[in-house]
Amino acid sequence: MSKRIIDLTLPLENGLPAPGRLARPVIIPHTTHEDSRKFKQGTPDDLLTFNTWYLGMIDHSGTHIDALSHNDPEGLTVDQMPVEWFMGKAVCLDLRHVGDRGDITAEDMEAAARKAGVKVDGHIVLICSGINARHWPDPEICRMNPQVTASATHWLHDHGSRVHGVEGPSTDRMDENLFVNHRICRDLKMVHYEWLWNLEEVLGVGEFQFQGVPLRITGASGSPVRALAFVDGCQGKASPQAGA
Repeated sequence: MSKRIIDLTLPLENGLPAPGRLARPVIIPHTTHEDSRKFKQGTPDDLLTFNTWYLGMIDHSGTHIDALSHNDPEGLTVDQMPVEWFMGKAVCLDLRHVGDRGDITAEDMEAAARKAGVKVDGHIVLICSGINARHWPDPEICRMNPQVTASATHWLHDHGSRVHGVEGPSTDRMDENLFVNHRICRDLKMVHYEWLWNLEEVLGVGEFQFQGVPLRITGASGSPVRALAFVDGCQGKASPQAGA
C-alpha cells in the first residue's frame, strides 16, 4: 500500500517566537544573486550567479530533538545517539481537551491511547495539544503549553516509549522553572521532540511510521529536524500546506 507523507515540521524562519531564555533564530539573506555578479563566475554572456542564506540559531530552534546531553552532563550528544531512536512506529494522541497550561496525566495518556486504538509498546508518542492552532504566531504561545506531568512521563516509560514529542517550545511549563518532564527524562534516559507542527493531521490514523532525524552536529545538545509521518494512503485526510 502506498504511503502518504505528512510534514510535522514548523517552518524555520527568521525571528520565530522563542521563550525568553532562548534566542530567536536569525535566518537572513547572506549573498544575493545580484551581489554574486561581482565574482564573475561562468562567462560574460552566461554569468553564473548564486544566493546563500545565513543561519544563526541555537540547536533547539524550531522543530527539534533534545539530546540526552541536554539535561545530563554525562549523556550522549546528538551526534553520538543511535540514529534508530529518531525513526520508527509512532502514534499521535489527542490531548487538546487539556487546554492551555493544563496538566497531562497518565490517565489522560491511557484514555487517549485507547481512543487512538493503539497499544503503546515502544512507540514514538506525539502529543497534540492544539496550542499551535489556538495561538500561533502570537509570542504568548511560549507560555501556553500544557505540562507533561510526572505520571504521564512514567506512563510513557512504562510503555516502552523512550521518545515523545509535543507542540510548543517545551514539554514543561517553562515559567514555573520545575522542568518535571525534563528531569525524569534525564533520569530514565528518554528524549523528546519539541515544537512539532500539524499534528491534527495524524490524529485518528492509528499507528504510522515517523522520522525526525537530527543534523550530525558534533557535541550538540539537540538539533533541528525535518519531522515526517508516513501514513497509509487510505488513512486520515489531506494535509494543508505547512505554516498555513
